[in-house]
Amino acid sequence: MEQDKVSMDKPSKVITCRAAIAWTANAPLSIEEVQVDPPKPGEVRIKIISSGLCGTDKHILEGKNRVPLPAILGHEGAGIVESIGEGVASVKPGDKVLMFPLPECRKCRFCLHSKGNFCLKEKILSPTGLMLDGTSRFTCRGRKIYNLYGTSTFTEYTVVHEIVVGKIDAGAPMDKVCIMSCAVPTGFGAVFNTARVTPGSTCVVFGLGGIGSAVVMGCKASGASRIIGVDINEEKFPGARAFGVTDCLNPRNLKKPVQEVVMEMTGGGVDFAFEAVGLTDTMVAALESCHVSYGVCVIIGVAPSDSQLSFDPVLILPGRTLKGGVIGEYKTRSSIPKLVTEYMQKKFNIDPLITHQLPFEKINKAFELFRNGHCIRCVLLF
Repeated sequence: MEQDKVSMDKPSKVITCRAAIAWTANAPLSIEEVQVDPPKPGEVRIKIISSGLCGTDKHILEGKNRVPLPAILGHEGAGIVESIGEGVASVKPGDKVLMFPLPECRKCRFCLHSKGNFCLKEKILSPTGLMLDGTSRFTCRGRKIYNLYGTSTFTEYTVVHEIVVGKIDAGAPMDKVCIMSCAVPTGFGAVFNTARVTPGSTCVVFGLGGIGSAVVMGCKASGASRIIGVDINEEKFPGARAFGVTDCLNPRNLKKPVQEVVMEMTGGGVDFAFEAVGLTDTMVAALESCHVSYGVCVIIGVAPSDSQLSFDPVLILPGRTLKGGVIGEYKTRSSIPKLVTEYMQKKFNIDPLITHQLPFEKINKAFELFRNGHCIRCVLLF
């Protein structure tokens, strides 16, 4: 009964606020005044408190990953429910929530499967920039603006479907937990769910950004005896060692391909390899770093649009396994709020992943830090 009262009392007005618009690729974001429509049935309007910058956002701005533009980017968001549409039952105004780039509808065959998490309502592989009804909730300068993956967190207010929203603990630190929407579960899940790293194993992690660093943390927690970190930016090496990396390699300083060096260092290859860069060359290098019989390679990075992965099939024949997964194979709404609670219980610490926090209006400065490799994860505060 109380839920019905909340629904009937929900605000129905358009909200005017600030958002960072990507009008085109290869250009700075433009902070504009936008109009955000009220939520329709099954939708939630959220006041954004913080948002992380992800490598996927950077790749979109660089034109490597194509999505409909102009758009409001961002998919690592923490906020407070401002209003709800008819039929929304899992959250109410005032709730603290995370928004996920991968939904959990709890009705499709993959959501209902015990292992599946790649919901059929996803908008990652074929982004339309529109809500499920084929329309937009954002307007700027009289033009409709696309969303990103059904989320869009580079804005003071956003409208999303209930199936991408997870209620979190009321005491959650909102200036930090936004990275639990993507970076942390993607890295942790690659280790715990996809690869299933074993104690005493050897691992190599290609890419030591936010997601790669979360992978390192997961490998260490799993008891890996050796963790090799690979990155072309040596500024990341001290932090990587603090997370658990035992050996650091810069491919640009090696006299032979990095996978050959890894093979020599480990006496024939690693047990587990992780690619968190998003380039086909590093994906192949990660696979070639695995030993035969039971080496496992997990692809996490999103390659540029229209990329094709090509490698000698003999790499697979002797028992190597190549796997992939999105958001760590976690069922987002069901699992990630539990991770937030565990973080609050100090079962693990994500704070060192956040090296910079900037006010929202400095979003272009944040991307500059990101592009230049000066940060692991930068969080925007609204």
